[in-house]
Amino acid sequence: MSSEEPLGRLQAKVERAKDMSDEEKLYRYKGVLYPTIMCPEDYLKAVENMKAREDDIMVVAYPKCGFNWIVGVLRKITEEATGVKSEKKLAPLIEFLGPEVDETPSPRLMGAHLHPDNIPASFYEKKTKMLVVFRNPKDTLVSFYHFCNNNPVLPSAQSWDSFFSSFMSGDVAWGSYFDHALAWEKRMDDPNVMAVTYEEMKQDLPESIRKVSSFFGFTLTEAQVQQIADASTFKAMKENSPSSHGQRIGNVIFRKGEVGDWKNHFTPEQSREMDEAFNKHLAGTKVGAKLNYQVHCQ
Repeated sequence: MSSEEPLGRLQAKVERAKDMSDEEKLYRYKGVLYPTIMCPEDYLKAVENMKAREDDIMVVAYPKCGFNWIVGVLRKITEEATGVKSEKKLAPLIEFLGPEVDETPSPRLMGAHLHPDNIPASFYEKKTKMLVVFRNPKDTLVSFYHFCNNNPVLPSAQSWDSFFSSFMSGDVAWGSYFDHALAWEKRMDDPNVMAVTYEEMKQDLPESIRKVSSFFGFTLTEAQVQQIADASTFKAMKENSPSSHGQRIGNVIFRKGEVGDWKNHFTPEQSREMDEAFNKHLAGTKVGAKLNYQVHCQ
């Protein structure tokens, strides 16, 4: 299968979604909402039986927390460290692969928006290294709102207030932000799990590249680290998105890439509601500390 075919199939699904009603675009599987077209039930069932391999690399993030960014960075890291150029263009979400979930040739750079309990059991048995990306919930909500309004496979978010309510109650694709974070909180002491945040990548991308490379056992020179960082700024990846993701999809995935854009959307009441939710669910947790909420959300 050529690297172009998955991109073509994805674009075909986007076109098909335009004929669906918003109500048809999401369905529940084990209590969580998923996009009907991108990961139908047989795809999710196929994921459950997926077999991990010794050289797999897994990246996990709740939607709009920087998944495509870190996948792009990791791809550059592996290419620089191994000297082998990747032909793949799209983020390899395992819940999008369906029956082909085990057919990807090794070494596999895999990804998911899933809770840890929904990652295939074999990945824990094989001690697959997993990089989990978190982003502050206020900017995540804003990015998700714009993503839904620009992505035909998801229901239109319509009004900001209605989407805010849906996000806070977990009635969005892939479920509750807080449930996702709390589920991964239980894995934070696992030596095969490493957490990074969108904000720390924005603040010091070269240092994040060094940490991620080390975690996966790759060795890079300082010149290589800087080269990857220069090619992995949000601006650089957005400019390259027509090539990496296709013009239409690239514009949907890469929007602003800012920290603090929530201040342009949240009302004072909504900001307080999110603060209360964060304090209720994540205050005192390792994930909560890593998110540095006081700095980025207040």
